[in-house]
Amino acid sequence: MFRTALRNVLAHKARLLMTVLAVLLGVAFVSGTLVFTNTISDAFQKSSAKGFDHVDVAIRPEYRESEGDRLAEQPKLTRELLEKAAGVPGAASAVGVVDGFTALAGKDGGPAVDGFQSRGGNYWGEEDPRYPLARGRAPKGAGEVAIDAETAKRTGYGIGDTVRLSVDGPVLEPTVTGIFTTDDGNVAAGGSLTLFDTATAQKLFHKEGAYDEIDVRAASGTSQSALRASLDEVVPEDVGSTVTGRQLADEQAEAIASSMEGMRTGLLVFAGIALFVGTFIIANTFTMLVAQRTKELALMRAVGASRRQVTRSVLVEALVVGAVAAVAGLAAGIGIGAGMRSLMGSFAATLPDGPLVVTPGTVVAALAVGVLVTVLAVWLPGRRAAKIPPVAAMSSVHAAATTRSLVLRNTLGALLSAAGTAVVLYATTLDGTSGQAPMGLGAVLLVIGVFVLTPLLSRPLVAAAAPVLRVFGVAGGLARRNSVRNPRRTAATASALMIGLTLITGMTVLAGSLQRSIDKMATAALKADYVVSMANYNTLSPEVAEKLGETEGVTAVSPLRNAPARIDGATEYLTGVDGAAIGELTDLAVEDGAFEVGGARVVVDDATAEDHGWRAGSRFTVAYEDGAKQRLTVAGVYEGNEMIRGIMLDTAVLAPHQSDPSDMQVMVKTAGGASAAAEDRLEKALGNNPGILVQDKKDVSEGIAQMFTLMLNMLYGLLAMAVIVAVLGVVNTLAMSVFERSQEIGMLRAIGLDRRGVKRMVRLESLVISLFGGVLGVGLGVFFGWAAGQLVGGGMATYELVLPWGRMAVFLLLAAVVGVLAALWPARRAARLDMLAAIKAE
Repeated sequence: MFRTALRNVLAHKARLLMTVLAVLLGVAFVSGTLVFTNTISDAFQKSSAKGFDHVDVAIRPEYRESEGDRLAEQPKLTRELLEKAAGVPGAASAVGVVDGFTALAGKDGGPAVDGFQSRGGNYWGEEDPRYPLARGRAPKGAGEVAIDAETAKRTGYGIGDTVRLSVDGPVLEPTVTGIFTTDDGNVAAGGSLTLFDTATAQKLFHKEGAYDEIDVRAASGTSQSALRASLDEVVPEDVGSTVTGRQLADEQAEAIASSMEGMRTGLLVFAGIALFVGTFIIANTFTMLVAQRTKELALMRAVGASRRQVTRSVLVEALVVGAVAAVAGLAAGIGIGAGMRSLMGSFAATLPDGPLVVTPGTVVAALAVGVLVTVLAVWLPGRRAAKIPPVAAMSSVHAAATTRSLVLRNTLGALLSAAGTAVVLYATTLDGTSGQAPMGLGAVLLVIGVFVLTPLLSRPLVAAAAPVLRVFGVAGGLARRNSVRNPRRTAATASALMIGLTLITGMTVLAGSLQRSIDKMATAALKADYVVSMANYNTLSPEVAEKLGETEGVTAVSPLRNAPARIDGATEYLTGVDGAAIGELTDLAVEDGAFEVGGARVVVDDATAEDHGWRAGSRFTVAYEDGAKQRLTVAGVYEGNEMIRGIMLDTAVLAPHQSDPSDMQVMVKTAGGASAAAEDRLEKALGNNPGILVQDKKDVSEGIAQMFTLMLNMLYGLLAMAVIVAVLGVVNTLAMSVFERSQEIGMLRAIGLDRRGVKRMVRLESLVISLFGGVLGVGLGVFFGWAAGQLVGGGMATYELVLPWGRMAVFLLLAAVVGVLAALWPARRAARLDMLAAIKAE
């Protein structure tokens, strides 16, 4: 039986090629993902580990929990503690570390790098062991900086150049005095690092007299653990904790691995989708191969082969095919992993140097996935073949599915679909977090249920295309009959395309609906023409609001200033605003009382008011961060949203209690409304700051939309894999169908159907099957998009369902294109059949 199985594989090489390709693509995606993420993770971990070469023990501040009405004062790592650490037995030196966000501008005036990757820190003394100087000298005073060599290379800055940068708003223009090298993983990943002397860094990052961390080097012959024990004796437990350099490297490695896990999981999900779609092709192929060999299998049963042996022979074929596809997929995956790394480099995402990492786990996973998916997909066709009685198989009585099997299938499909729909509808009644698992379970059940029901659904939906197919005469009529001749085969072929389009449509509906709600929210909640914030959404200096208020054409300005406070024994965040201007800058629906901010009168969003049981006229006591208490009155309750919410009070009341006030955003209204000239005036007033964003309502909305656009583009690109596999499935089905119907096609040719008519018949059949899958996919996608929107957008007052009719039409057109392209080779093959040889074929 084993030799027979191998001969069958070799005898059907061409027919199994599509199956091999389907498995190969899925395995390549899996192994490519693992190779890529392992390579990047390993490179970052090794690069980060180098960054801790100069740290034997680090002292980090200990966070304190607030209790009662007073906010806990967070401990600081002081100069005194630094000197004590440097003097403990076994310590060679100690360095105080200060860091924070620093936006560095390039020579063109724009940011040298984007967002969070632009960092700043302190250069310790004359020769900081962390940052060896390649050229120049250490920075001294507020007018000097040092920049990393990679940034200098990218921007073209050199020693003596004046650079423009910003930490929290005001523009600084220091001189570059040094260029240094670093093993910092942030720089290796394409970021920038700007260093000031320690006193300047502490002042700029609002950490006067304090350090974020103290790094201690061990003297020769002193171990990290011994040094740590010495430091533990001088570091108060309520001030800081110690950790060895080895532990820091391990923590960094774990953090990097964790950050890569999200990317890996996302990519593997799409690899799983491609493999799931591929199972339909595999099962379809082997079902047809087994059907074509029915008499052969029956003869084997007649001469003594058992059912188990027949099943085993089919599974051996699958094992061989799966092993070949898995090995080829692994090789392709290694190439994909290397290509993805190079592609990231071409997008200016600089990555640390390191070898391509192919772990034993990757090899095992690729081979296991390829073999298991193939064998599992073939198990049912093999089992079905073994159950056919030899006499029935000889006479082909087995060909038609029994009424009992169809009833059982349709009943099972209906139950799964109903259960999936019910679970999805139930999930829409839950909140975003608790509803995710039920939503996923319901979606899986519903997709499986529809797949099981697809043979039943194929007849009415294909019949709906009959009027259009009649236009094509005899070829159209034959195409319609052929597409429903074997409903199970049609279902398996259409389902591959259905799954891909379900995901694409669902995500498009959800993204479009969320984008519309954000647009409405921005329009409804804001009367301000502009919102000003840091590029990384860090805090702004109060100086920014002052400068904007003095700008020509500005009629109203208000900061949004977050400040922690204690209310009823719990920490709450107050939002400081300009009480006189906030009414001109926002348009928030008032549910109770009046929107009045000033003195001891505040306004509260509806959610916070409900949590505390407040209404207009309610009074409560707030404990500010300096410990002072004040009795405040709720003047009004407004309808909060994702953009504006919280307890609003006047900054004139809040500022005296803040040691270091800073703003999250500044809202601005101009006399002539939003315009290019007004935006230009605001940017000039802020010194064309590289770290500040000046956005109108459209920019705010589009900024949020970029996340959805990026997500959709990634989704479209990744799901292209599933569509490619689906195309292979249609090609495979049509090719096998043409082979099975060789005699029939020969008869049609003999009675007058020309080659063009044969080609048209096969193409129309492919088009009908693909559009059938497309309609099911778009329909399911709309339902899942609506359900996910109810789950995600349920808490957004402005959420509404948006059906992207244009894109859905494009998706159906894509399904039609898939059908046309998939039919090219099978149609050509059918048209070239020799009619006499085909008629004589069995």
